[in-house]
Amino acid sequence: MVKKEFKAESKRLLEMMINSIYTQKEIFLRELISNSSDAIDKIYYRALTDESISFDSDNYFVKIDIDKENRLLTITDTGIGMTKEELEANLGTIAKSGSLAFKTENELKDGHDIIGQFGVGFYSAFMVADHVTVTSRALDSGEAYVWRSNGADGYTIEEATKESVGTTIELKIKENTEDESYDEFLEEYRIQSIIKKYSDFIRYPIKMDVTNRNLKEGTEDEWEEFTEEKTINSLVPIWRKNKSELKDEDYENFYQEKHYGFDKPLTHLHISVDGAIRYQSILFIPESMPFDYYSKEYEKGLELYSNGVLIMNKCADLLPDYFSFVKGMVDSEDLSLNISREILQHDRQLKMIAKNIKNKIKSQLQSLLKNEREKYEKFYEAFGRQLKFGMYNDFGANKDELKDLVMFYSSKEKKLVTLAEYVERMPEEQKYIYYASGDSIERIDKMPQTEMVTDKGFEILYFTDDVDEFAIKMLMNYQEKEFKSVSSGDLGLDSEDTQESDEKDEQEYQELFTEMNKLLDSKVKEVRASKRLRTHPVCFATDGEVTIEMEKILQAMPDNQNVKAEKILEINTEHEVFQSLVQAFGQDKEKLNLYTNLLYNQALLIEGLPLQDPVQFTNDMCKVMV
Repeated sequence: MVKKEFKAESKRLLEMMINSIYTQKEIFLRELISNSSDAIDKIYYRALTDESISFDSDNYFVKIDIDKENRLLTITDTGIGMTKEELEANLGTIAKSGSLAFKTENELKDGHDIIGQFGVGFYSAFMVADHVTVTSRALDSGEAYVWRSNGADGYTIEEATKESVGTTIELKIKENTEDESYDEFLEEYRIQSIIKKYSDFIRYPIKMDVTNRNLKEGTEDEWEEFTEEKTINSLVPIWRKNKSELKDEDYENFYQEKHYGFDKPLTHLHISVDGAIRYQSILFIPESMPFDYYSKEYEKGLELYSNGVLIMNKCADLLPDYFSFVKGMVDSEDLSLNISREILQHDRQLKMIAKNIKNKIKSQLQSLLKNEREKYEKFYEAFGRQLKFGMYNDFGANKDELKDLVMFYSSKEKKLVTLAEYVERMPEEQKYIYYASGDSIERIDKMPQTEMVTDKGFEILYFTDDVDEFAIKMLMNYQEKEFKSVSSGDLGLDSEDTQESDEKDEQEYQELFTEMNKLLDSKVKEVRASKRLRTHPVCFATDGEVTIEMEKILQAMPDNQNVKAEKILEINTEHEVFQSLVQAFGQDKEKLNLYTNLLYNQALLIEGLPLQDPVQFTNDMCKVMV
């Protein structure tokens, strides 16, 4: 018996494929079971065109056997088997695939597609095995052959005895090392868990002898073990069932079984597409945010299957970041797989699926918003921040995609409203969409800057998330209506009468405001008479794109560039405090300095900004009280 060298070059090539292509050793079982499934598919296809072959599904399965004592793991299938020449061609040449050739020659169109497209999967066995033995008997052949190899040194093929058609792969599992434990691949529970994880939806039964125990007859506490053959996989996945057969409970059970979350799904989508790209998908919008959602440990992505075989646990390319909260899976038989089933080619098919899924998710959310408002608001409470971040991220590339899904608290409605709802009820004379930013609704309610807008009867949107203003700055306008902060230097509300009155105030008290600005030593850009205040004595307004809330957020970032808002100190000339300022300006410059600093610090406190000198502030308060 002569040992033959692998046709695909060298030991180094084989080692590279075994150690680099696959990220986890457990993958070997998925690959071998998929090959077994392919072999049964080939008989099925032959039966469609050859009347002499009958296909009774009860006779076709994959069997897993464990021999712990001899460290053997065996995978047996009742598939089409291989001749000596096919063993030589398929197993003697790395990256040769009999499945790919069969698929190409026969162009399967009946719905039973071949899973394997490349031949590297078989060699993943050497990740866990020192020696691999393949015994096979081909359909229409009375002869069987055995292929043996211990890795890159080569292989042998010789005649063997096998009673039935099919293939048996026997793995001699490696001994444990200091760094690796291989015993796990000889444990029943571990093999079962790998099958459930990767091959649960293979269309043929995957059988295994499983050890159970029960009470000995006639005893109350004596147990006895027994072995029974069980089918480990589920066979028919939920996504291939007719939607009309399924209830909400079925989807909820699937959500729990797949460990998508500890909560219940808020809603689900069951997608089946049969067009330029074929795929099936079940997607879930969770009820609550995962505890690690905004941590670096959180991974977005959907489970990706190819013909029921799990390819990736988290395929991030299937979801945009702003929909990263979506859980679920996609199964397609049209994906191009490169070498191993773990490596996806970033091709047109994947992009088409991702685009379609994005549109489906958006449509589902719009449907919730329109028809199940309470449910949508529950979703928005958990994930609205992510939608708003999506508007801001990537320089606003997705703002138009998301603008109709975002909501903000309304000063008039006292609840969340959409931008469309706000614009729809704007009075004809209202030019802008007004908003106010703050830490909470309660805090914004008390903001002095809202007084003038509220007096006009205009609605104000409350921005309480740190991303809100950044998202709106990126959006710029909605239905041709610009956004304007209630703290903006110009609210766009001036009538001719108020303009004349304001100009008169500015001229009359310009010297006072100039002196106050000097006393504040450039802490503010300007001191001026307020056009917006009604009952409060003082507030900040801002010039430019950066508001005070934006300043606070930017200052809190570790790499902040010390960006600051251009603050304007506005004084209510109708407030009784102003008369004290006028009197101090004319009679007591020290008192004017005291009052100016007090008003400035009041404005800081109103905005939630830190006082530069709290001790001085308390001393100033005491001086006023004396």
